[in-house]
Amino acid sequence: TPAVADAVRLGEAISSIAERVSPAVVSIRTEAQVRQQAMPFGLGGMEGGDSQVQRGEGSGVLITADGAILTNNHVVDGADEVKVALQDGREFTAKVIGRDPKSDVAVIKIDAKDLPAVPMADSEKAEIGDIVLAIGNPFGIGQTVTTGIVSAKGRGNMGLDYEDFIQTDA
Repeated sequence: TPAVADAVRLGEAISSIAERVSPAVVSIRTEAQVRQQAMPFGLGGMEGGDSQVQRGEGSGVLITADGAILTNNHVVDGADEVKVALQDGREFTAKVIGRDPKSDVAVIKIDAKDLPAVPMADSEKAEIGDIVLAIGNPFGIGQTVTTGIVSAKGRGNMGLDYEDFIQTDA
């Protein structure tokens, strides 16, 4: 039937896009030295606290061939060290270039060239009902792909200094 043929073509298109974009999806590991709260000791003083390593993981996407990566702020917030693993197995130390805690967006940079970047799209061309893909590497378990749609455009009233968000359900 035509509906089944359309669904097969859509599935093939999603697979093709995921295969093409996946090399630009990176795994991010972070470490931060966290000083433990000092505990009361006796009547007049505080016993010194110990330092522990706090680890985190997340994913991001290469947006330039020279190593700029878009990720979430919560992935790199407070990190002393940021490591990036590419799909081809190479690993790099990254530097945090910019962060916006309110929108939970961050840009990090690795020192490399000729990387498989995914360019940013023109958000003005997005339409409600467009199919979107979310491709990531959550918790370092490997690549995942999910689909959704553009649910709304022009979202605001979120308490940020800038608004006009595109809402998706992916």
